[in-house]
Amino acid sequence: MGETVRLRAVGEVPAYRPGLVAALDIGSSKIACLIGRAEHGSLKVLGAALRESQGLRAGTVTSLDLVEESIRDCVAAAENHADARIQNVLISINCGQPVSVTARTAMTLDGALVTDAHLRALLADGRAKCLVEGHEIIQSAPTSYVVDEARGVRDPSGMFCQRIGVAMHAVAVKPSPLQNLKLAVERCHLNVVASLFSPYASGLATLTEDEKQLGAILIDMGAGTTSIAVFLEGHLVHADVVPMGGLAVTTDLARMLSAPLSAAERSKTLFGAALGDMEASADVIAISQMGEDGEETAMRVPRSMLTRIIQARLEETLGEVQQRLRSSGYDVAVGRRAVLTGGACQLAGVRELSARILNKQVRIGRPQNLAGLPAASAGPDYATAVGLLIAGATMPPEVLNPVAVDEDEVGQGKGWLSRLTGGLFR
Repeated sequence: MGETVRLRAVGEVPAYRPGLVAALDIGSSKIACLIGRAEHGSLKVLGAALRESQGLRAGTVTSLDLVEESIRDCVAAAENHADARIQNVLISINCGQPVSVTARTAMTLDGALVTDAHLRALLADGRAKCLVEGHEIIQSAPTSYVVDEARGVRDPSGMFCQRIGVAMHAVAVKPSPLQNLKLAVERCHLNVVASLFSPYASGLATLTEDEKQLGAILIDMGAGTTSIAVFLEGHLVHADVVPMGGLAVTTDLARMLSAPLSAAERSKTLFGAALGDMEASADVIAISQMGEDGEETAMRVPRSMLTRIIQARLEETLGEVQQRLRSSGYDVAVGRRAVLTGGACQLAGVRELSARILNKQVRIGRPQNLAGLPAASAGPDYATAVGLLIAGATMPPEVLNPVAVDEDEVGQGKGWLSRLTGGLFR
């Protein structure tokens, strides 16, 4: 899901499906809602809202009531800003221990012409082979076609062949956390039309066409999790999640300095750094103590102590990311390009530390500058929400939800595969 069979030419304007689009990025520390209106040649943001997330841990619902309240508040604020009411939303998924699944399938045509019907059957069989016991597929897509002996075919429609095959990639999660998250959204009287793996959505908003084609690793550093999406030849080819994020850094500071979580988060944001050699000053910081009131009871610690605590946790997290990439085999295959998104990557020195540990060329990924997008929403922490909005405006319904293809629409106007190739990577 979300993939297409041909890439958009450099400089070509994507084809937007006219209408209202809503994206809901549900994270462990924040919920972001974007509402946009798509025209044939543009996508304009009408409303944006950001609210603190409650009732979630590492993307998993721990309190339905609190999550519902947070979502309802965020959506209402975005609706008021946009002066519009929404019913359908695209949501981001990080819960349920996402796993990457690949499959291959083929069919014999005996020299027949490849039609949309052939491709629907081929992709349906490929999706069926991506099923993992105890998991539910949230997105699936073809990564390459094989027509007879020709590999790497992007669009086999209309070709004569004896045998056609397809390689599929899917992201699967455990069903209960996914259903709980959808339930929280639906209790706000919203309909979930599609769910995308969070770093995949971030990649849609931040990666250049060359990065998608030649290979790049997108690392989404959230509060509860650090998610990995590997792009190669224009497709998502691997997905993984490390169950550690920015909140772990805050918790370490709170425990080691006996500070409230709010004071630890404030100290991390205002004075923290990810590398010790970036903080050579002898500044002393006053940090409130748990259960104590007043400045006289605050603990005074050097900034270098904060940096040492932060760096240790980030080194552990990024080290686990590196290990996951090596185990997958994509650490070398995609080259040396890595892109960081998510709120935790905004900490000073994270880019340099990531480059040192991952041995990659690292940049901070900022989403595309859509018309109407507030300046406060243009940072890497909004990459997932912007990617969801782009996906909703550019990907046909049968791509966002390939299982629910409306057979009555097939053959009307453009064919099914033609609409598929008119998607995001056109």
